[in-house]
Amino acid sequence: MIVLDKFSIGVGDRFARQAKAQLQACIFAGKAGVEVIPVWNKSNREHTIIGSEPASVRAAADAAVAQLGWKLPYFCDADHINLSTVDRFLPACDFFTIDVADFIGIAADPVSVDQFVKRHTELLGAIPLHGSDGTIEIAPALLRGTAAKFLFAIQEAGKIYRRIEEAKGKDSFVAEISMDETDSAQTPAELLILLAAIADEAIPIQTIAPKFSGRFNKGVDYVGDAAQFGRELALDMAALGHAVRTYGLPSNLKLSIHSGSDKFSIYPAIHAAMRQFSAGVHLKTAGTTWLEEVIGLAEAGGDGLALAKALYAEAFAHAEELSAPYATVIDIDPAKLPAPREVDHWASSQFTGALRHNPKCSSYNPSFRQLLHVGFKVAAKQGNRFLDLLDANREVVARNVAENLSARHIVPVFLGRSAS
Repeated sequence: MIVLDKFSIGVGDRFARQAKAQLQACIFAGKAGVEVIPVWNKSNREHTIIGSEPASVRAAADAAVAQLGWKLPYFCDADHINLSTVDRFLPACDFFTIDVADFIGIAADPVSVDQFVKRHTELLGAIPLHGSDGTIEIAPALLRGTAAKFLFAIQEAGKIYRRIEEAKGKDSFVAEISMDETDSAQTPAELLILLAAIADEAIPIQTIAPKFSGRFNKGVDYVGDAAQFGRELALDMAALGHAVRTYGLPSNLKLSIHSGSDKFSIYPAIHAAMRQFSAGVHLKTAGTTWLEEVIGLAEAGGDGLALAKALYAEAFAHAEELSAPYATVIDIDPAKLPAPREVDHWASSQFTGALRHNPKCSSYNPSFRQLLHVGFKVAAKQGNRFLDLLDANREVVARNVAENLSARHIVPVFLGRSAS
């Protein structure tokens, strides 16, 4: 069976130019004493926008591994796939994020719900959680209500999983179920019920991505009560451990934290929970690399800075269109977006100060950052102009990419040290 190691990081690479720099961050982690496995992820939506194919992700990852002599496992993730999109990813990928968010709330067959409830009476009452001071309380109404809300989605996940297994072969890939892109968070009690349903579908998931409480906006810090998040995360990890022991799910099952990049205020809670339960985490940092590419171009000055400004001007002109697909994971205040004519007069340091996620910097602008985060489409339209400038400024761009992943993400989450 292909096994995803304890610590892993999802690294999106929109334009397949930074795999080597991303892998360098994992090499830094190894030298610091922790093995972090890279998972290159790219969704069908991103491939469609950019005009790429999953094979390009695999080719970039393979080349980086060969160039840097990486000897540990690595993966390519078919990110947020469903039954209508999965076939495109089958040849190139060995990690599949099965997204069932669109099916949550669709009523399952009443007979299936009845059967599930009768089969899982062990879930009723107070369930003590090993390694935690807490318990999970599940009343009959919660068990039935959760089954009614989620069972159809899990059954859909089963169909997708079996399609992949049929094509790839049993135990030849990593399966994740994602339900983070939905309106309401799942409680630890609901998560445990969901895990029972996943076991019933015989889906050997190694990671699961629930929606946590609070806001996980793209590319900016967590919005919510960090202490409450920490308590919920600990219960979620305990629920996973209980499900592994009770339902025979893979022993390496761990939480996947989507939109996990730049959530600096909750990284200490994530690290503490991992230590408490000797658990792993899959941290997804998808669009961070694209932003570091823009920062690198701006830092390089000259044509790079000019293009960075042009990208912002185009994103500003199409802000509503670019933001619409990401409405649940961004909070952009239009009043705080500088006019492009103002940005045209910025020096390199002003542009990078506004874009780089450094809350201590007075120039940092979260709305500016979020707009560019979802604006990678405008770079795709630039074609070779953008790609050629990335290549021409490879050194400064790669330094920003590697330092961001290493210092701001890997170090605080997996090593428990303050981000630099």
